[in-house]
Amino acid sequence: MGDKKQKVNMVKHKGRNQNIRNYLLITAASVVYSAAVSLFLDPNSLAPGGVTGIAIILNRLIPVETGTLILLINIPILLLGAWKFGLRFILSTIYSTVLISLFTNLLSGIEPLTRDPLLAALVGGSLTAVGIGWVFKAGATTGGTDIIVKLLRRKMPHLKTSRLFLAVDAVIVIASAFVFRDIDVALYAGLTVTVISLVMDLVLYGRDEAKLVFIISDNSERITKRFLEELDIGVTYIQGTGAFSGREKQVILCAVKKAMAPKAEVIVKEEDPQAFMIITSATEIYGEGYKSYFSEKI
Repeated sequence: MGDKKQKVNMVKHKGRNQNIRNYLLITAASVVYSAAVSLFLDPNSLAPGGVTGIAIILNRLIPVETGTLILLINIPILLLGAWKFGLRFILSTIYSTVLISLFTNLLSGIEPLTRDPLLAALVGGSLTAVGIGWVFKAGATTGGTDIIVKLLRRKMPHLKTSRLFLAVDAVIVIASAFVFRDIDVALYAGLTVTVISLVMDLVLYGRDEAKLVFIISDNSERITKRFLEELDIGVTYIQGTGAFSGREKQVILCAVKKAMAPKAEVIVKEEDPQAFMIITSATEIYGEGYKSYFSEKI
């Protein structure tokens, strides 16, 4: 009975620690996101889509701070999120949204770090993506279109998060061209959205620079042994039969990080110069050492 109670306490303690880590990550992410808005995007009239883009546009039309507008626009969306996803999920999102609104207003008093729209688009877009990605990894959202995108992913789970953001944000970017009456500003805003999409893929899913390797060799066991010891990668055997010879052989199948691929080739050549080897690029790899299948469902 004592052991069981101890295990329960350990699970609760682990859960509390994870919650603390998540909220610390959300806090840091909210500061990064707010800095992107207040120090790069907003001062250069770059509306990168989403609620933030709408708030930046409205700020030019009505005398209300951008951070405050972000919170006001988010209220009905947060209520929708609470209805669809539950109060527990939406609490962390409310926390993130309030922090973003607060820090956006606070940081707006600081002089912008650049007035170059290209630099603002690149740096602001990158920081925005990092902020959103960290918040998502902590199990929350930054509110606004993040919640709408989550709802859309229920209907279209085959689409990546960043692709949905790109579609939703494109409408707001186009609207900014009419409001600001400046096609250049809208084009820079479009560049910002593209940067956000690309960087967010990197933050959420990692880089898939890997090679898929098939090796047919009479010395498969020696090659495998060196792969396991020197490259520390997983190896799978596939049973194959030569169509001409009729002989059964073990086919080595493994995924190798791009940087380690040359070393893998050297090992194969050293152990069996006559080996038949196929190396191809792998665009997406799920599993240990690569990206998580579950993170794709964000």
